[in-house]
Amino acid sequence: MTGQPIPVIIDCDTGVDDALALLFAVRHPGIELRAVTCVAGNTDVDGVVRNTLTVLEQAGAPDIPVARGAARPLIEEPRSARHVHGEDGMGDLGLPAPTRTPSELDAVALLRREILGSPRPVTLVPTAPLTNIALLLRTHPEVTAHIERIVWMGGAVAAGNATPVAEFNVWHDPEAAAVLLTSGVPITMYGLDVFNRVQVPGEDVRRLRGSGEPGARLAGELLAHRPSAPDPAPDPDPDGDDPAGGLGDAGAVCAVADPGGLTTRRLPVEVSLAPGPTRGQTIVDLRPRHGESEIHDGARPQPLVDVALDVDVRRYVDLYLSAVEGRPGSR
Repeated sequence: MTGQPIPVIIDCDTGVDDALALLFAVRHPGIELRAVTCVAGNTDVDGVVRNTLTVLEQAGAPDIPVARGAARPLIEEPRSARHVHGEDGMGDLGLPAPTRTPSELDAVALLRREILGSPRPVTLVPTAPLTNIALLLRTHPEVTAHIERIVWMGGAVAAGNATPVAEFNVWHDPEAAAVLLTSGVPITMYGLDVFNRVQVPGEDVRRLRGSGEPGARLAGELLAHRPSAPDPAPDPDPDGDDPAGGLGDAGAVCAVADPGGLTTRRLPVEVSLAPGPTRGQTIVDLRPRHGESEIHDGARPQPLVDVALDVDVRRYVDLYLSAVEGRPGSR
């Protein structure tokens, strides 16, 4: 690692894989985690705050401010993902209640304070529905000049998971995603196309679960709960006790620490806001040239996004493990 750590704020709905992302952000020497903001998504917002504080405590993190944010999307009713993340949002692992307490500021106020107060432009990493981020951008547009980049876990070029075409974070609050995409801030979209591919082998999961260090052990327990890719790669140790575990949201934070592990293309992206089966779809225009629609009706301006199309799986797995276990070699 060279140079100064990257100032980062994570906006999350902790969440098994959000917890994996927090563990990495706290422990990677190239990241300065300035704050964490919480939003309803995988579970209710109060559960998200509790889970976030617990993870930071288990990780031995410094006193990082954590703020409660939106309890529901801008328009939709809240719809949790407890069937994936457990009733408590954290795999029902029976983790102790945190002794830390959240900030007195709400999420939008904390985001504004930390972005404007940072001596260097901040990288935002939303790993959740984008309600807090949309409220920030609409309420305090002056922050955009102080945001280096938004590395966003959301969307999909190909298949969705909440619907055949929509990824959960966008489907949960499509209007908020549309606000993000039109913000004018540089965006990297870390979507399902790469999200589902980064799998930690079972032997590594097993080693983490056996660690005597609480943060590394928690990472192992979370990964053991997350063999969640729809078509996971074959486990390299099929006779072991633990399947491979998906890094999920943590891959987006790996992409902040080591962007060279992603292959991206700068492409037009928009969100379908119409009612019906396409609502929440991220429409990524992969065409090499305009088609009949633009020829006849004129091209519409669309935001350009650095869309992740491929990922170096081994590179990110090694990066994650070395950081969480505190081994030399974290990039």
